[in-house]
Amino acid sequence: MGRKFFVGGNWKCNGNTEEVKKIVASLNAAQVPSQDVVEVVVSPPYVFLPLVKESLRSDFHVAAQNCWVKKGGAYTGEVSAEMLVDLNVPWVILGHSERRALLNESSEFVGDKVAYALSKGLKVIACIGETLEQREAGTTVDVVAAQTKAIAEKISDWTNVVLAYEPVWAIGTGKVASPAQAQEVHVELRKWLKANVNADVAASTRIIYGGSVNGGNCKDLASQPDIDGFLVGGASLKPEFIDIIKSAETKKNA
Repeated sequence: MGRKFFVGGNWKCNGNTEEVKKIVASLNAAQVPSQDVVEVVVSPPYVFLPLVKESLRSDFHVAAQNCWVKKGGAYTGEVSAEMLVDLNVPWVILGHSERRALLNESSEFVGDKVAYALSKGLKVIACIGETLEQREAGTTVDVVAAQTKAIAEKISDWTNVVLAYEPVWAIGTGKVASPAQAQEVHVELRKWLKANVNADVAASTRIIYGGSVNGGNCKDLASQPDIDGFLVGGASLKPEFIDIIKSAETKKNA
């Protein structure tokens, strides 16, 4: 069975009520490939999750941008997996490089978060990726393998996990990994899953690319055999997000 193309839109810490309504209206009006071809998930800030969930077309889904590592309680400012489940939010993004870098989330902490979210019935977009220094030092594969290992050690079922490879040096910088560079890392990740988890997980787990994806480069990236979709940042707030969703047709026709 082929891996269904996946396009996630990470809105990060952006938007107000009016802007969010406009983005949702443009998504609702868009002509995009069917759910058989592409799975679309958008991730607004927590405060807009109910608004987006209520008003977004039924073939698109929503994700939170983070959740806490255990059951709720005395954790001021955090949102638990249970709360997301209560709101019928099906997806959560975990381990984004901005949280790893700015909030010092370790790979082990991310692994614990992924395991807890899955245990509560959430689906997870788990983010991994190397910095520019690590790429220039030639340690990209070691870095992303270690980040993946920290997740693999905590979970046994990968059915509800999408792995998002996001080279940190390409996020929001306008620099983008070439299709060949991205494909190379995706191949290595799949090899790692085969060797360290099993062949079925390696073949079925969707590995998506993130890092300055836009309407201009998405088709070339989508044509790579091991790139199963995208996690889109800034461009997910713009009309070109529709073009990125449509790049799923490139994969279908490849």
